[in-house]
Amino acid sequence: MKKNKTSNERWYIQELTCPGLLHRNALQFGDRRFQWWRLNKRETASNTYAEVWQLVKELSSGLISLGFEKGDRGAIICHTAPQWVWADYAILCAGGITVCLYPTLSEKEIKFILQDSGSKVIFVQDEVLLQKVLNVKHETPVEKIIVMNESTSDESKSVTNFAQIRKSGIKLLAEDRHIFEKRWRSVEMTDLMTIVYTSGTTGMPKGAMHTHQSFNAACCRDMRQVPVYGDDEVCMAFLPLAHTYERECGHGIAMMTASTIAYSSPVTIVEDLQIFKPTIFMSVPRIYERIYMAMREQTSKSPIKKKIFEAAINTGLQVVHARSDEKGFIDMREGIDFTENLGPWLKFKYRLFDRLVYSKVRHLLGGRYRFAFSAAGSLPADLCKTYMAMGIRIFEGYGATETWNTINLNWDYKVLPGSVGPLCIGVEGRIAEDGEWQVRGENIFLGYWNNPDATNEAFTEDGFYKTGDIVEEVADGYIRIVDRKKGLMVLDTGKNVPSNKIESLFSLSKWIDTVVPVGSERKYVTALVIPNFDAFIELFEKEKIDYDKSKLIKITEPAPMCIAVGDDFIQKDILRKMIDADIQAANKELEEYETIKKYTILTKRLTVNDGEMTPTLKVKRKVVLDKYADLIDKMYN
Repeated sequence: MKKNKTSNERWYIQELTCPGLLHRNALQFGDRRFQWWRLNKRETASNTYAEVWQLVKELSSGLISLGFEKGDRGAIICHTAPQWVWADYAILCAGGITVCLYPTLSEKEIKFILQDSGSKVIFVQDEVLLQKVLNVKHETPVEKIIVMNESTSDESKSVTNFAQIRKSGIKLLAEDRHIFEKRWRSVEMTDLMTIVYTSGTTGMPKGAMHTHQSFNAACCRDMRQVPVYGDDEVCMAFLPLAHTYERECGHGIAMMTASTIAYSSPVTIVEDLQIFKPTIFMSVPRIYERIYMAMREQTSKSPIKKKIFEAAINTGLQVVHARSDEKGFIDMREGIDFTENLGPWLKFKYRLFDRLVYSKVRHLLGGRYRFAFSAAGSLPADLCKTYMAMGIRIFEGYGATETWNTINLNWDYKVLPGSVGPLCIGVEGRIAEDGEWQVRGENIFLGYWNNPDATNEAFTEDGFYKTGDIVEEVADGYIRIVDRKKGLMVLDTGKNVPSNKIESLFSLSKWIDTVVPVGSERKYVTALVIPNFDAFIELFEKEKIDYDKSKLIKITEPAPMCIAVGDDFIQKDILRKMIDADIQAANKELEEYETIKKYTILTKRLTVNDGEMTPTLKVKRKVVLDKYADLIDKMYN
């Protein structure tokens, strides 16, 4: 049965502009902790909602003193950090429109977005990003660059910093006490709030326009469906704030519920889970895969521990199966007895493994974990069930930049692994004749900035947004994402092969990091295969297998990993044997025409910095296929 909630428990569902939201929190929850971050390995710092309101007031007034008018665009290029929010709300409270840039963008992409948006000012996180912007500034309308520090090494007139902008704001407020108050209160729900440029998997990015109304509608939509937020929630943020997912589902809901936001990164997430002990966070399938594999490694360091872990997972999956109804739905509400109605032997094993394994895994999440969300890609059903088996709740949903995220979301009392759930309350959806998911609601974007042709192409005549995703209904209105329309491979035999179906079969592989299927207009399916280099390095060291260490290239962000190896590395017999075993195991799960007939092992990971993946870690298929066209052709000759 659905668990009903009274309106008082969801007091936070309100219609507010973004300035109105921050003002409400400062007024009603001024002494409540807002942002929480690490200073170093041992020390943290935090601020309150009242403190941030005052800081934003000074920064925003500083922008106004520069001649920043209502409707002007202000850009931000910064990793996820408290300062991102300060800059965002400084722009919004000045009546401006925030333009989001990923720190990983090339100078060419930065120039395009600044030109296209007509951004008047830009906030930059540090000296490295300052230099990137300075290199293209002369070709953009940017008048002022604001470094998000108390000082900067650049002393040119076009560059300033937080301290100077706040100083200018304080001076203006001394001259006109009400200028800030009048400006933020002039912002209306229908005013443009932000321009969010899509990841640009094909061509240059398009700027999706959202209003304060569409942002608020998105937050209210989510808060109606997710479990009730309490007064002591800690929401941990590590995904890019330049993306709508963290900005709305993470920060938006946290602020609507006056919760604490703790700041992390993919590099420090494991340590930060223990420091901040979050109750809720947002993530993407790739990171859930990495977290699971790290847990598996940590709890399987000896042959005996490995057998115990495997037995624990098998037992947990038996419990998940036993608790599923005839359609596969599982009740994952908080407080339920996971062993209810189980046979005595299965109940005994589950409770035993809960003490030996599951509780330790949950402890790795900080000990206060309630639930998390997964989006920006399909969460494999097996991975979802594996987390469920350990009592870890992950609710999968579906959305896009253009929809301010969630269109579909699994209910906590009725989770269907492998599905993105039913339509959210207040959203309309339909499946077109070609299988495309089309949606309509107040959370949908207005259109693409400066791109009327793309806007017209994005909507049907009756106002439904064309998502570009092929879906199928599985049960009770729940849908499953089959693939992107552009990811659906059509063989020259006319057979349709979803690339996503093949990719998902390798999500829990220890030895394979990424598989990029190929097959459009070809006779059969092939694949580019990127090994998990770190796993093989560990294996080679253990087995004393020699390889050229000078060819290794390692990085620390977005997570510590090896991203490139020498050709000798991938020629090792043991590597090729392990890779082939995983490929053949996946082929057994596919129709004959979907199976991988040939594959090529690459010596380099796909990365965001090289433009091969989006900031939410989705493969840019066109970029990758173009880059490795010669290797692909060889598999067909």
